[in-house]
Amino acid sequence: MRRFLTLLILTTITFGARGQQLDPKEYIYPLRDLKQRLYSANFGEIRPGHFHAGVDIKTDGEEGKPVVAVAGGYVSRVVLQAAGFGRAVYITQPNGTTVVFGHLQRFRDDIEEYVRKERYARRSNSVNLWFEAGKWPVKQGETVAYSGDSGSSGGPHLHYEIRDTETQRLYNLVREGIIRPKDNLPPRIMRLHYIEVDTVQGVPVHSAPESYAVVRTAEGRYRLTHDGPVGVGRRGYFVAEVTDRRNDVWNTFGVWRVTTLVDGIPRFEFRMDGFTYDMSRYSDAISYYPIQLDSRNEAIRLAQMDRAPDSFYPVMEERGLVRTAEGQVRRIRIEAEDDCGNCSLLEFSVRGRAGEFRAEADTAAVVLSPNRASTLHIAGEAKVSIAAGTIYEPIFVRPGLGEAPQTASGVIVLSPAYHLFDHSTPLFRSVEVRIRTRIPRQFQLQAQLAVRTRKGTLVSAGGRYADNAVTASVRSAGDLVVVADTLRPTVRPLFTEGADLTKSDGLRFRASDNFSGIASWALRIDGEWVPCDRFPMKGTLVHFFDAPAQRRTHAVQLSVTDGCGNTTHFEGTFYR
Repeated sequence: MRRFLTLLILTTITFGARGQQLDPKEYIYPLRDLKQRLYSANFGEIRPGHFHAGVDIKTDGEEGKPVVAVAGGYVSRVVLQAAGFGRAVYITQPNGTTVVFGHLQRFRDDIEEYVRKERYARRSNSVNLWFEAGKWPVKQGETVAYSGDSGSSGGPHLHYEIRDTETQRLYNLVREGIIRPKDNLPPRIMRLHYIEVDTVQGVPVHSAPESYAVVRTAEGRYRLTHDGPVGVGRRGYFVAEVTDRRNDVWNTFGVWRVTTLVDGIPRFEFRMDGFTYDMSRYSDAISYYPIQLDSRNEAIRLAQMDRAPDSFYPVMEERGLVRTAEGQVRRIRIEAEDDCGNCSLLEFSVRGRAGEFRAEADTAAVVLSPNRASTLHIAGEAKVSIAAGTIYEPIFVRPGLGEAPQTASGVIVLSPAYHLFDHSTPLFRSVEVRIRTRIPRQFQLQAQLAVRTRKGTLVSAGGRYADNAVTASVRSAGDLVVVADTLRPTVRPLFTEGADLTKSDGLRFRASDNFSGIASWALRIDGEWVPCDRFPMKGTLVHFFDAPAQRRTHAVQLSVTDGCGNTTHFEGTFYR
């Protein structure tokens, strides 16, 4: 009886976490007028800092394909912003799910007109609008928008996702049968790494990875190029670099499942069935982050970090660690399966080697725990506040000072480098940093923090100067320095002075910034504010004409401001 109740509880928990199962018969394809149904990204791909949340559908390299409601419901939200999904439509459905379409070119005419009026009324280039059920009802197959390349998009495509409306949990559309790509290609196992683990003062210390080349012997079958059993330590784990392909495209995709069996017994399984957006950054715990940063593949850690959620691991024994005594030979089998059911195998033997990996305690280091908040001071000038849940496992850190780095023209370094986290340390939450320093008056308004990347360059981390200190929320690991960004953004019109634009659909500018990035912009025509869309991946600002041509000369003024308050003003004329 007790076993039955346990199974019932586990089944209930699993079903509740996963959400309802979708019925493919309820959904139609989201795009019309496609020449081919091809894809450029799949659900759950592991990327530094996030999982990919939907399926990316190619649109024949074109914009303007009709996007239709895949099922009946109502438009519950419309978003227009420079980054992220750019233009996006959210459709809530009676079955308890919400469909999201992103990177759109434009909304259907009545919604587009409503959004235009709201932008003028608010004098805002971005809007985030929510609607009740009766405002924009839609029927299955009804056009709601047109595909595009807006937001953080690298080319024309449609981002398509389905969420559970109540929990916002995302569904794997291919595993649910909603999207059916043409795919008979098994995943590719590209490389294998082995890492030993020791524990010092409750902190897991990982050895440097030992890497092994992998070759394919047949379709879906792989072996190591290493001769004989691989030497391993008393306790360690593997990292598998894997990738996937689909028929008819050159894009790479993420895998759905990776499993480790030791002597025929399942010890570990990672599976990508779904997640909520607040879990997206756990991609840095699922992957082996130091390798993932520079790999074009998915570097999946075949072990569970301290803070990695159990929901990604349906099979887990001793956190995936493999124990091997000296001289003991064990058989390892690694399976990688894609979301279409194609599977690849890598099998090899390991032998326990003599000696053990022993990490020594660093008496100069500080222990940080993911379960506790911490505050650290560096050289009496920098204060770093670390909330609980910021790191994924206990770690050693050695706060200290370093030399001020070199930087690009226009950025002035105003402090030494303050070291806390290595570049290989992923952060789940931002840390609050306050660095006390006196800054010359002429640089105070342009001052902020910067992070030195693993490649030695500086990237903006934001923040402001006040009360003799620069304060910022920082989510990237690396040395921290105070800088001043002294250069204004560059603005160049993509039309000649007085140009005849009567046959053009819009007014276009090239805009960029050297360091802190474009933060805001305002466009006026004949002194009146008009909306202006920003396409950050293309480096352009565009006002799409929304009034008939008057066939006269118009005055245009554009102001662009970067993250440090530097502003560039452009004035010119055009004929329309």
